[in-house]
This record gives sequence, C-alpha cells and structure tokens, in this order.
Amino acid sequence: MDGPDFLAKIVGREQAPARVAALDGPVVFTNGVFDVLHRGHVTYLAQARALGAHLVVALNTDASARRLGKGPDRPLNRQEDRATVIAALASVSLVTWFDEDTPVELLAQLRPQIYVKGGDYDMRQLAETRLVESYGGRAVAIPFVEGYSTTALVERIKQAP
Repeated sequence: MDGPDFLAKIVGREQAPARVAALDGPVVFTNGVFDVLHRGHVTYLAQARALGAHLVVALNTDASARRLGKGPDRPLNRQEDRATVIAALASVSLVTWFDEDTPVELLAQLRPQIYVKGGDYDMRQLAETRLVESYGGRAVAIPFVEGYSTTALVERIKQAP
C-alpha cells in the first residue's frame, strides 16, 4: 500500500501546471504557510473552495516561510507535513509549493480563474491581484476568521506552565 489516496493531491511545482489544466473550472487558488492547521484555516479553505469547482493550495516552502519573519522557529511543521495535512482536507483538490516570497510566478504558470486571500490582505495592493485580473480572472478577499492565529497559538503554548 502506497498510502492514503489524498497523497495524490500533492504535486511538485513542475507537474502543477498540467494537473491544474486538467481540472474543470473554475479553479480557485490560494496560498500560505498553513503551519499549524486550526479552525480559521479550515473555515477559510472551505469558503475558498465554495467559490469554484476546485481549490489549489500553494504552500510557502520552509525557506519562503522563514523569510516572512514569523520567527526563527517557524514553520513548526516541515513543508511535506503541511502539504499532507492540507491535502487530507475534502475542500482541497491540489497542493503544491512555491519558494519565492510571493506566488506571482506560480500564478502566471497556473492561471486560475479565481485568486483568494484572507480578509487581512488589501487585495488592491497585491501584485497577484493585478496578474490574475490581467488575464480575466478575479481576486477575492474572504473575511478573516477572528480569534484564530497560528502565531497566537504558538505564543499561548510558550506561555503554558
């Protein structure tokens, strides 16, 4: 046995364009670290998936996540482990990675119809929005789920007796 079926959802960057092209649309794309999965994440991903037929999640590689300035000990989970957890979600169709600081290059390759970020982002300021809108796609901000943050969770764990 090679493992659970959901592992087939995880694809390398090289295979991602062909796999996304094979999906019936509309394809929704989002990205992030998704280090310690919590209620806010799964709610957000389910809402993103509801906007289209398929949801593609691009994870920051470990190196890319460290450059985000969340702390020297982050991410807590390695990229392969984060990808496995995300792929196990019913709302997710495909998982891949990007090593750059932003997913602009990957978005240019995959060309999803819808690009989604959490409501804590100003979509008008993102290069990703400009790119997706340049080929006729749309960018959507999903309202941030208040009270759920991996950074806050990590701090709470550190404070525990």
